[in-house]
Amino acid sequence: MEDQSVTVTESQVLNALRTIKDPDLHRDIVTLGFVQDVKICAGQVAFKIVLTTPACPVRDKMRDEARNVVQALPGVTSVDVQMDAKVGTTMGIPEKLAIPGIRNILVVGSGKGGVGKSTVTANLAISLARLGAKVGLMDGDIYGPNIPLMMGITEQPMIHHERVLPVVKHDIKVISMGFFNRGDTPVIWRGPMLHSAIQQFLKQVEWGELDYLLVDLPPGTGDVQLTLVQSVPLTGAVVVSTPQDVALQDARKAIMMFKQMKVEVLGIVENMSYFSCPHCHQRTDIFSHGGARKASEKFSVPFLGEIPLDLAIREGGDTGQPITVLQPDSDLAKIFSGVAEQLAAQISISNFKQAPVPMTV
Repeated sequence: MEDQSVTVTESQVLNALRTIKDPDLHRDIVTLGFVQDVKICAGQVAFKIVLTTPACPVRDKMRDEARNVVQALPGVTSVDVQMDAKVGTTMGIPEKLAIPGIRNILVVGSGKGGVGKSTVTANLAISLARLGAKVGLMDGDIYGPNIPLMMGITEQPMIHHERVLPVVKHDIKVISMGFFNRGDTPVIWRGPMLHSAIQQFLKQVEWGELDYLLVDLPPGTGDVQLTLVQSVPLTGAVVVSTPQDVALQDARKAIMMFKQMKVEVLGIVENMSYFSCPHCHQRTDIFSHGGARKASEKFSVPFLGEIPLDLAIREGGDTGQPITVLQPDSDLAKIFSGVAEQLAAQISISNFKQAPVPMTV
């Protein structure tokens, strides 16, 4: 036990904490404004570390490092570290949010259909919510809305004071054209009608307070993508692809489309990356492997992770019980959680770069 006659000061505590750097923002946690509410009483030190996302992949490591460096100070008898998070925004301050209450709007796209984009989007939304974020999910695929089925939603949204209340499922606020167009009736609309529907989803839905609104885009590079870019400032885009050349060729087009529209590509996800036999556990690269990582390197965008081809993921989407809900502690759910953490980190980096002043929280 340290000599209690030695008095530790707040300045000493902060100087010790300056040795800890955020690995993504590359600045110390004191300068970033993460350290708050420092209290010292007879050698007992308590403080709070407020991160830029509850999905921080180094949250526990940072807490342990902070406790250790402060505990090593002369005169410190105990250290209490409380971890919290306040998600940043590209708009800098809440009053300038494009949609009141929504701090970040993220679009998830692909160059072609059939790559599992909606499955990835739904499981990423659930993973972010399980990590502590407030999340909304908007089904931007007007012609082929799959999110209601994948999320297991059968009820319709309520209307309150001419505002649409999103359906809440798995702690996610969800809106989709599938709620309003039941059965097998196709949506046969021209561009202006699509534009109107997207505008209503964005601005006439009572989203409330959200850290992240994920928008599941239709495949390709069409009207919905253009409408979103023209309607609200986007934090960034995620591109989903499978490893084979034909999918990657279209994924590259999606990346270039977002860049031409000045939307930052936060990362690329390789879905159906490999198949692991449930019996012999031998790995097979059915659609090749590693192509998305190579594409990320070529276009200088982050690689967020690999998601395997697995029967449980497909069954979860078909039955309305995503793998991240049905088996939250499984290896597959942990893979989605890891991708969600990497995405949250990229969002924090993007917001930090665009902040007009050093970030404080």
